[in-house]
Amino acid sequence: MTTLVVIAKACVPGRVKTRLHPPLTLAGAARVAAAALADTLEALGDAGPGAGSPGDTLVGRRVLYFDGSAADVPDEAAGYEVVPQAPGLLDARIGWLLDHVRGPLLLVGMDTPQVTVAHLAPALAGLAGAADEPDAWLGPAADGGYWALGLGAGARRGDLVRGVPMSRDDTGARQRERLERAGQRVRLLDELVDVDTVDDLRTVARAAPGGRVARAAEELGCLELAPEAAS
Repeated sequence: MTTLVVIAKACVPGRVKTRLHPPLTLAGAARVAAAALADTLEALGDAGPGAGSPGDTLVGRRVLYFDGSAADVPDEAAGYEVVPQAPGLLDARIGWLLDHVRGPLLLVGMDTPQVTVAHLAPALAGLAGAADEPDAWLGPAADGGYWALGLGAGARRGDLVRGVPMSRDDTGARQRERLERAGQRVRLLDELVDVDTVDDLRTVARAAPGGRVARAAEELGCLELAPEAAS
């Protein structure tokens, strides 16, 4: 069965969602990040065994790959195994994870809190049905990055990510190119919007109106901000 991993960092003011400041304060930006992580963990917790969801029986292990102290781990991570992130840049940290987790793996970021198990269902089914095949699943983000990466079993999978430039508008394209050059058959998941700017925040709040992120956006006044005020 597949290991489902959420990669995240502690939602400390000044360390997360800094592109939301201004117009938000650093504390407000950290609140949005915390809400995004909580929404993501809760949504993907529904993909666990016995959850009665589309991911039921397809996920054998849930991991929070976390950059932060034990005190910063959110309550919503109950049921997840918390693994500290390796040192280095993001590509190196993901590479370490891919080298150390056996079997099929599906990695999801914390910046797309509108994600649901239905978004992951094709990858979970594909990885379960052909775990040893050279199939990779990539969830493209609207900003050019990617929000999910799924890989079947294989040795030294970290080399599929190490060296790919991260946090750029061509990261998704570069990652796909790396996978294809390595002989992977890349399958695409739905494109989602990362919460990076206030415009993104409004888009995600509309997509998931009942979530913590939508509630935080409303309470912080983001939904009333004029577009030019968020630029």
